Amino acid sequence: MKRFILSVIFLHLMHLADAQSFYRYRFEAPWSVSTSIGPTQYFGELYSLWKYNEGIQPDWNANIAVRRVLGTYIKARVEGTYYQISGQDPPADPRSLRQPRNLHFRARNWEVAALGEFYLKPVRQYNITRHFINFYGFAGVGVSTNDPKAQLRGEWVALRPLQLENNPYSKYIIVFPTGIGMKYKANVWADFFLELNYRWTLTDYMDDISAFNVSEFYMDLVNDYGTNGEGKNPIRLELAIRNPAFQKELSTGELVPDVQKIIKNRGRIRRGSGLTERYDGYLSLNIGIELYLSEDIWDNWIFRNRIREKRYRFW
Repeated sequence: MKRFILSVIFLHLMHLADAQSFYRYRFEAPWSVSTSIGPTQYFGELYSLWKYNEGIQPDWNANIAVRRVLGTYIKARVEGTYYQISGQDPPADPRSLRQPRNLHFRARNWEVAALGEFYLKPVRQYNITRHFINFYGFAGVGVSTNDPKAQLRGEWVALRPLQLENNPYSKYIIVFPTGIGMKYKANVWADFFLELNYRWTLTDYMDDISAFNVSEFYMDLVNDYGTNGEGKNPIRLELAIRNPAFQKELSTGELVPDVQKIIKNRGRIRRGSGLTERYDGYLSLNIGIELYLSEDIWDNWIFRNRIREKRYRFW
């Protein structure tokens, strides 16, 4: 009889221990933080992937974000991104006829955005029952800095203040992030994720190029340059027209604009694509980790457990 009673007590204690082990991780964590990194690809006047065979010319970006569960399938997200983009004519497909322009740019920008994430499977649930794989789409709106630069005589020059096309544009632009992603449950507190994100914009000046040619403003550039670079702002012409066919070589070997050729040609020197409704944009492919903020994440963190375990060994 005693053995039976002891067996019943033992089984009951085992059941309680198992239940406590399960409920130990049965919590909701509506808040989470994430970090990710990956390549960034610019699309605009200096790069075309869809029409021509120009390969991939990636830069990179880094992102941090905060998320909050709003509904069964919905999360809100606020994020900050540092990204680099660039483009140049030398690798252009010959069919695009862009190579003679000899133009290039690079930009180092910051972006902040607010987005909504829409999941295929529920996200409002206990972390222990969170799905191992969950696909999602997202869309939102944000603001990005816009600071294109070009290299001249070994130095990177900011292009926006120069207004090379006599068309001022803002330092800040509106962006519309849209994309898809996949999350994989690494453990109770963390997910790994892969995300493809394209930013639509409302500007054609992320690369400082929009006009098809310089015919409408070439005389302003020439006047700022002067005859031999003695004008009030000669750098504008030097950066706007870099086609070797409209340059001349000095005795020092330096190439400078050939003013006579530019005037004789009446500014029919190609600069952009000529499409009036084409806006610039950029694509990112990021891999990252998302951490769910629960009350006991610190108590169960591996380093905290190691510290406690080591402390108990001294007793």
